[in-house]
This record gives sequence, structure tokens and C-alpha cells, in this order.
Amino acid sequence: MPQKRYIVALSCEERETLESLTTTGKTSVYKLNHARILLKADINQEGGGWRDQDISDALDISVSTIERVRQRFVAQSLEAALGRQTPSRTKPRLLDGEQEAHLIALACAETPEGQGKWSVRLLADQLVELGYVESISHETVRQTLKKTNSNPGCRNAG
Repeated sequence: MPQKRYIVALSCEERETLESLTTTGKTSVYKLNHARILLKADINQEGGGWRDQDISDALDISVSTIERVRQRFVAQSLEAALGRQTPSRTKPRLLDGEQEAHLIALACAETPEGQGKWSVRLLADQLVELGYVESISHETVRQTLKKTNSNPGCRNAG
């Protein structure tokens, strides 16, 4: 079995903080679980720290969650280990508000000659042709229309 990479060694103050967090007051479940994980994994307690599998069995939490909490405690801080991890990857918006407004206005406008109704591919092509965007996929158009509750194929749309 491989050696643990991140060893939790709590100071007396940190242990007291975690124990008071788990025994008093109201706090979120994930924060209580993370505090319990750190208390069980602490090597400074009597008898040493628990194995990850034992903590998992006792608290009904996955081993990977236990590993992540230990890693955040050692690499960052107690607060980071108790809190939720912020997403490391955020996707930029493909259309800004003005471009979305043009898309919705276009979807609500009359269809081109020879077309029965707007398709998302036709809307994407028209946005590029009118110069509102440099390029756009039909899937982005679909997601934007879905987000704004605008469906070009529906009679009661927008």
C-alpha cells in the first residue's frame, strides 16, 4: 500500500476549533464532514491518525474526498480544507448581452424567403452574415435560445 502523501498534523488550537465546530452551532454538512475527516486523520491524536478507508467506512464518505480534504489542509490551510473548492476552470461567455439581443431579435423576425421557419444553423449563418459575430456554432445558438426561453420553431415563442 502506498505511503500517504499528505499527512494531517493538527495543532491544539486547530483541533479545538474543529471539535467546537462539530459539537456546537449550526453549520453546513460538507463543512462538518470535512472537520470530522481532519479530526480522524490527525496523527497527533492518541493512537495516531485513522486510515482513509477506516474514515470512509465510519463517516460514509468516499476515499477520494478524504484525500482531497487532506491535500487542501496540507497544501493550503484549515479554512481551505473546510470550505468548498472554487472551480478552477471557468468558460468565457461566447455571446455578450448585445449579441444575444440581436440573436433573439433575429429569431423573432420574419424568416428568409424560401424558408418555413428559422433553424439554429440558419440563425448562426445569419448572425455571421450580418456581422454580429465573427463565427458561431449552431450549438451556441441553440443553448442561448434555450437559456432565454426563445424557441424559433415554436409558435408561441418570444
